[in-house]
Amino acid sequence: MTSDERQPRRRLRSLLVDVTPLRASPAFAKLWIGSSVAQIGAQITIVAVGLHVYALTQSTLAVSFVALWALGPMILAGFVGGALADRFDRRRVSLITALIAWSSIGTMTVIAFLGVTVTWPYYLLAAVNAASATILGATRGAILPRLLSPQLLPAAAALSGITMGLAITVGPAVAGVLVASVGFPWTYLLDAVLFTAAFLGILSLPAMVPEGERGRVGLGSVIESLRFLRTAPNVRATFVWDLIAMTLGSPRVVFPAAGALVLGGGPVTVGVLTASFAIGALLSGLFSGPLGAVRRQGRAVTFAIAAFGACTALFGLVLLITGIVGGGRAPESPVIPAIVLGGLALAGTGAADNVSAVFRTTILQTAAPDDVRGRMQGLFYVVVAGGPRVGDLIAGGVATLIALWAPPLLGGLVILGVMLVLARTARGFMRYDALQPTP
Repeated sequence: MTSDERQPRRRLRSLLVDVTPLRASPAFAKLWIGSSVAQIGAQITIVAVGLHVYALTQSTLAVSFVALWALGPMILAGFVGGALADRFDRRRVSLITALIAWSSIGTMTVIAFLGVTVTWPYYLLAAVNAASATILGATRGAILPRLLSPQLLPAAAALSGITMGLAITVGPAVAGVLVASVGFPWTYLLDAVLFTAAFLGILSLPAMVPEGERGRVGLGSVIESLRFLRTAPNVRATFVWDLIAMTLGSPRVVFPAAGALVLGGGPVTVGVLTASFAIGALLSGLFSGPLGAVRRQGRAVTFAIAAFGACTALFGLVLLITGIVGGGRAPESPVIPAIVLGGLALAGTGAADNVSAVFRTTILQTAAPDDVRGRMQGLFYVVVAGGPRVGDLIAGGVATLIALWAPPLLGGLVILGVMLVLARTARGFMRYDALQPTP
């Protein structure tokens, strides 16, 4: 093969996700594989619990309580888990937390096989599982910079994005098939089996005692981390930028009504729209090779979120135009062109969100000192858990007051405008250099 023939192959390889972290660190490779398998199981259970509660109660409100019950424990776990990761051996914290998570899944499996029909045990166990996953994620985020060089962290974050995109795409589909074919108990059992893969990665880790001064776990530790955040503008910006995107750009609450009243197709359309976001995130992860060469990561975060806002606004525009063309009446059959355009717009939001997450994660892992890294990762999970839920509340209110198209269209335009302003005014974050990371 001539050099001219090899050139296109080299260009294609440069676009694909960088798998160097998997070769450079066997411990990271095992942790990533175990986490990838476990996250698919976790998505299966998230969907299965919602379907199970609905089957028991025939109430959409009861299903919403699953997330509501989990929100408080997840936020608390973000703060407490980060403090634990900065105080104790992170390998041991991960192992104990994984055992608690696995036990909650196992207990849910047992009570499902026993035919328990009251809902509160499922709420409780789902909340325990969500809180454990938050602590496990925060601790894992604090571990990665000890396994990989700073130059490989963007590639590691991209690999994590692929994991999440794959889990969100595959998990719900598998859950639906299993619930319909073999029932809830066996569906939960599959998650319990898949979760054992998480132990493979954790057990292969060396001891991970935090470096530097280790404070006590408690309110003082949380206050100390917030005090650090006041003096760390670049780390702080990653949280603020993400909150802007998540609180103003969460159109998922309008999907059911959009499928019923504007786009047609009902639940099938809702599934397509939901999957589109995940597919966009997955594809951006698969073609994330060039991200490792980006030095101005603050600028990359800002423009990725601006693209997220533009794609969100485009989805709102599709709803607006489709509603006008349809005369405001519910369509008798799916409006295929509108569903395709809406799906493409949401795929764009998923891709942009994943790119933003890659760089926000990298900045957090490289700029935050090791002795506060666990707490910063915990706060990251608090933002990730709380931001979209606040966004759902805002979107629901705006849709009720104005129209279904208003939350994505207006929210997306505001996000785009704010990011363009910040690109001109937040000069320190715009100059953030990956080769010289500063908090």
